[in-house]
Parts: sequence; structure tokens; C-alpha cells
Amino acid sequence: MKQLALFLLSLALFNQIGTAADSIVDTSSPLETIATDFGLADGPAWDGGGNLYFPDVKGGKLYRYHPRSGKVSVFLDDAGRISASYFNHGKLYLSDNGASQISVLNGKQKKRIAGQPADAKPPRRPNDLVVDQDGGIYYTLTGQGEVIYISPEGKQSVAIDDIKTPNGLILSPDGKTLYVAAYVPKEIWAYNVTKPGVTANGKLFAKMDSGPDKGADGMTVDRAGNVYCAGPADIWIWNPEGKLLAKIHTPTRPINCAFGDRDLRSLYITGFGGLYRQRMNAYGCVPEPASEPTTKTSSKRPSTNVPDTVTPHLNVVYGQAGPRKLLADLFVPNGKGPFPAVVVVHGGGWLNGDKAKFRALAIALAERGYVTMAVGYRLGHEAKFPAGIQDCNAAVRFLRGEAKQYHVNPQQIGAVGGSAGGHLVGLMAAAPHVKTLQGDAGHQDQSSALQAAIVMAGPMQMATGSVAERSHKDPQKSNSNQWLGKTIDEAPELYELSDAYLHLSEQTPPLLFMMGEHDHPERNAPSREKLTSLGVKTGVKVYPNGKHGCWNQLPWFNDMVADMDQFFQEHLK
Repeated sequence: MKQLALFLLSLALFNQIGTAADSIVDTSSPLETIATDFGLADGPAWDGGGNLYFPDVKGGKLYRYHPRSGKVSVFLDDAGRISASYFNHGKLYLSDNGASQISVLNGKQKKRIAGQPADAKPPRRPNDLVVDQDGGIYYTLTGQGEVIYISPEGKQSVAIDDIKTPNGLILSPDGKTLYVAAYVPKEIWAYNVTKPGVTANGKLFAKMDSGPDKGADGMTVDRAGNVYCAGPADIWIWNPEGKLLAKIHTPTRPINCAFGDRDLRSLYITGFGGLYRQRMNAYGCVPEPASEPTTKTSSKRPSTNVPDTVTPHLNVVYGQAGPRKLLADLFVPNGKGPFPAVVVVHGGGWLNGDKAKFRALAIALAERGYVTMAVGYRLGHEAKFPAGIQDCNAAVRFLRGEAKQYHVNPQQIGAVGGSAGGHLVGLMAAAPHVKTLQGDAGHQDQSSALQAAIVMAGPMQMATGSVAERSHKDPQKSNSNQWLGKTIDEAPELYELSDAYLHLSEQTPPLLFMMGEHDHPERNAPSREKLTSLGVKTGVKVYPNGKHGCWNQLPWFNDMVADMDQFFQEHLK
């Protein structure tokens, strides 16, 4: 009877966990009209902070929309004929169609990108553009049937020269595929990026219906690799395998689209009717941070500049769940190694955040001699529990399976996470033996067991404590209810499965807790007491005047990195 009960419980869990949203479009939020006073609103770009930029091609202006205030204002009054924008590396890039050049905005001044012929004349007018992770720029020349590439050093070359009326274009999240919209035939083509600026094996990825209206226009992509393209009347959405997922109908013809808002779950659509917004059950890709912090932020935020002593490997595919590629940023110290490794797990309430959020921490630990892996994992609006923890465990297996390539000592792997990321790290440490939490994203022959772990203000208890209380008393505002897909009253077994405290055992590795003094240090006291009773090494570091998230702010950042290093030296090196 006991075995039957366990089987039925496992079957029930299988049927309700790890599922994606019913629709990639958030059907609870209808399409919203933001503003309509434009001649032709075109390629939008989110600046990674709080603003959306978009040009009015016919009006010759560049606009800025601030969602928190709801204000749309003219940012550049004499912008000229700008047909698209793209934000990356802390810069706003412009497809300066009227001036036949690609520009970057310096304050409110357009600066011509190096590498373009000084005597470029119409009709060689750039249409749309995308900027890769290294700072290289792809742009379309619709009339010439070409896609041009400008390297970060300013060298220009032809990336594609045989596509009919190329218009919109976008890179896959891992940068390995370049999608190009052929305007007149309403086709989407996919090209392998063999190296920056060089493509091969172009193939038809998708095709819009055969109605009489033109055409396939601006494009974007989400974090899961789904491809979006503006058509004659709708935004079309395909998964990475070319399967049509949805269409978003707009009141007037759409021209382009991009993700924005703080959580990157809003799809902004520009067109003849102006600016629209549609909430999604998908997340946009976070822009690459500037190599150097701005004066405004440098006093508060640690640097994300990668030093010469560390080699970055950005957007590495560490696993795959169906067509969904899982990406991480790895930072490897110079030298042969092998080095101890640390998986770095960002927070965001299981529903928000991105791997770039902890880039400064990953770099700082790499400077101290660790291979670090800042993981992107599936968040709650994309896929329910246990998808996120399965991804984190897959990251550990990846490090072991690819240890030689990245100079990792497979016997010395730890993890650190903050807030919800702290919870995930606690669960990684406590439950590597629970098969349901492992998934099948790759490297199944490897173990996900950690040798040491650090939890920064993450909840260890889910079935009891504040998380359970909020699930029961305030179900509409409970992040755990959205992440797990059920309240604790509806599915207590889910909360027990996700509860790191319940999984703690004598096999749990050394576990250190970190938090600011205003971040409820008492919350993890039961876990510390249980670990001590089990004979597992544990401890707590409390930082004066620190609030939630102090690990990502100066001056706490430096002290916390030093304490992490000391802990990992004791238990990994």
C-alpha cells in the first residue's frame, strides 16, 4: 500500500509540475494602446533600465517612453529618418536610414559607426539592425538583398548576399542563428553563424500565410528562443523549431516589436497606429551590460568589466529542455587549472531576473581563482516548478561533464545564490538525490552534488514559515503560488518537494548563510540548527546596515566576496 501511495503521489506530481503556461500570450492582459500620435512608429529598443526608445520614421523624431510614469516624450527632435533602434552594451544603436549609415547615440548626438564608406549614398539605406554579444552589428539592405556586418573593430563585410528583400533581423539568444525576414515573400530565413559576421546553411524557417498583403517586417526573440515577426496584421510567434505558437492581432499594421519593462515580460509593438503593449508569459533577453559602469552607477554597483586575467564565455548552451536551450555565462581564470568552480544563481522571486544580474559577482570570484557559471534558468511564467531547479542541477552536471574544456576540478564544485536563487542553491545542496528535481537537460551520467553552498537571504522552508503563510493568506500576491502553480492548500506535496529544509541530511555539504542585518537573519535559524544537529558544517554572516540585495551593492559586495572566498577556500580548495 505504501508503494502504491508513493506511485500515485509521483504520478500526481508529474501531471502538475514543470508545465509551461497554457499560452505564450498572457491572455489575462489585453493588448494596450500606449500612444497613437505618430506618423510611423518603428523599431523599438528597451535600454535595460526604465525606458523604451522608438523612432517616428515619418516625423523624423526619436521618442522615449517611461512606463512607470506613463510619459511619452520626444528624446531627439531632429533625429532624421531612423528606421530602427537596438540597445546593447550600454549604447543605443540606430539604423539611420536617411543618412545611409549606422549610428550610435552619444548623449543626444548621433555618432557614425566606424567602418562604413564615408561616401555612402542612397539607395544603400540600412533598414533594421541587431547587435551581437561582442558588439558587432548586422544590418539589412532591403533593396540590395544583403545583410551587412560591422565588426567591433569597424571592419565591414557582407554576411548574406542572396536573400530577397531582407527587412527585420534578430539573433537567437545563444548568438548561433541569425533570423532574417524576407519582406515581399513573407518568409523567415535562418542562417548558422559560424563566426561573427559569417553565415552558412541558410534555410527557410517559417512562412506567413499567402494573403495578398505584404510583408514580413521587424523581429525580436525571447529568452526561450521563440521568434517574433511583424506581419501585415499580426505579430507572428514561432518556437525555435519553426512551430507557430500564436499570433497577436493589432488594430493597425504592425511594423516592429521588442521586449521591455522591468520584468521584460511586455512585448512592445510599433506600427502605423503608434505604440502598443502586450503582456506575455515569456521573457525578453537582457542587453549585455556596459563594459564599464557609468559615473551614475559606479558608486553603488560593482563593475561588470571583465579583467585580462579572466576569459569570458557568454551564452554557453549548458543543456536543452525540448527545443529550449539553457544558457549560462562562464568566467574562467587564466591558467591551466584545474580550478574549483562555483555556480552563481540569480534571484528574482522565481519569476524575474536574469543571469547578467550576478555578472559582477561571477567576475569577482573568477578573479580569485574560481571558474564561475552564472546560470539562466526557466522562470515561473515560462515554466512551473521543478523546471528552474532542474536547470540549476543541469548546470552542475555540465561543469562536471565539460570539466576539461573549462579547466574545472569536477570534485570541487560549489554554488552561491541570492534570494530566490538562494533557495534554489539550498535545494541543490540538500536534494541532489531526488530524481524529480534533476530533469533530463543533459549530462545525465554526471552527479549534481555540491561540495559547498552559500545561501544569501533565501528561504529554506516552503511547507512551513513565511512562504507557506503567504501562500495561504495572500494567494494572489504569493510568488510561490505562481512558481509552483498551486497554493499550499491545493498541493502541500509540491511545497514539501521544494522545501530545502525538509531535505537536509547528513550528506548535505557545508552550508553558509549570508544576509544583511535588516534582512531577517533569524529566518534560516531552523536550518542552521538542523544542520548542526546532523553534524554538517554551517554558519552565518550578517552584514551591518545591509538590506535585501546588499550582495549586489557597494560597500557590502567586497566584504561578501571576501567571505565567500574564505568559505570556498576551506571547503573547495
